[in-house]
Amino acid sequence: MDQVRLGIIGIGNMGTGHCKSILEGKVPGLVIAAIADRSEARRAWAKENLPETAGIYEEGKALITAGVCDAVLIAVPHYQHPELAICALEHGLHVLCEKPAGVYTKQVREMNEAAEKSDRVFAMMFNQRTNCIYRKMHELVTGGELGAIKRVNWIVTDWYRTQSYYDSGSWRATWDGEGGGVLLNQCPHNMDLLQWICGMPEKVRAFCHNGKWHDIEVEDDVTAYLEYPNGATGVFVTSTADAPGTNRFEVTLEMGKLVCENDRLTLYKLAENERTFCKRAKGGFETPECEVTEVETDGLNEQHIGVLKAFAGKILHGTMLVAEGVEGIHGLTLSNAMHLSSWLEKDIQIPFDEELFLEELNKRRLSSRKKEGTGVVFDTEGSY
Repeated sequence: MDQVRLGIIGIGNMGTGHCKSILEGKVPGLVIAAIADRSEARRAWAKENLPETAGIYEEGKALITAGVCDAVLIAVPHYQHPELAICALEHGLHVLCEKPAGVYTKQVREMNEAAEKSDRVFAMMFNQRTNCIYRKMHELVTGGELGAIKRVNWIVTDWYRTQSYYDSGSWRATWDGEGGGVLLNQCPHNMDLLQWICGMPEKVRAFCHNGKWHDIEVEDDVTAYLEYPNGATGVFVTSTADAPGTNRFEVTLEMGKLVCENDRLTLYKLAENERTFCKRAKGGFETPECEVTEVETDGLNEQHIGVLKAFAGKILHGTMLVAEGVEGIHGLTLSNAMHLSSWLEKDIQIPFDEELFLEELNKRRLSSRKKEGTGVVFDTEGSY
């Protein structure tokens, strides 16, 4: 095999973008063999823009079982990600899943179990892991040269969205259609990066404000407090209503501090470990010597194309993925814990009771708003 025959399930905003990247030859290892979408308009777009040889299906499962693909890319509303991934894996197809891995960890755990039973490649579209700055942060923090983490702060409020955005789909910004708001739609990348770089906290206390700034039923403003196993603490703040927004990710460690902001990574490097300095210093107001530098990176930031290339490379040549599919559960664990903490108004230990989370989510799905006029059906293979 010198090319992977790819089927794309869901060709809304994200799926269309992936189609164009492949058609433009930006991912040499992939060729579009088929697409599936329940929207007649999107299927018409595919017929006009894709090669005549590409199969066009209404149902994702019909595409999976047709035997025309080696792999699928899943880009449909969140609840359907695990179901379609499991179906594809069981039919011997490689799978690349858009973020988030799913809506609740119980269903994602089932997807991961299916992947572990399979010998197929399973990848997650965590394109922000290709960003040279985040890759460098991961290297510096996990490499140990800066010592243990003491504090984490991430203010990411540059996810601004208008009411028109939320009105653009009947599934969008509803508990039944999307499963959450800013945490589940905009922040899966941040949730993933937070755990990838800093590790998983053991306790979360969150305050999620539903429809604070928009006419929606899900959260558009979140403040969360995190506690880590080593005693480090963290604060995560996000919103879709701040203009201008901020994106500042700060990690304080024993040997200094990393600050990621405005596409720059700054290192405040101490001359010695702060814990050692604190114990030996004779003056009550002394501070460790500190050198401030802008960290050099390789400058590469391929985003979605990088993930697609790595997916093809893993299938064809056995090279590394950007993110293994089974890793998708980690960031979702964080957002589920934040939701559960806010719903129950208490601290949530990780791991948490997955059945309790699902019970609370289903309560909200039962009273979820049914928006009219957009032509998108709940719990179907709609388009992003």
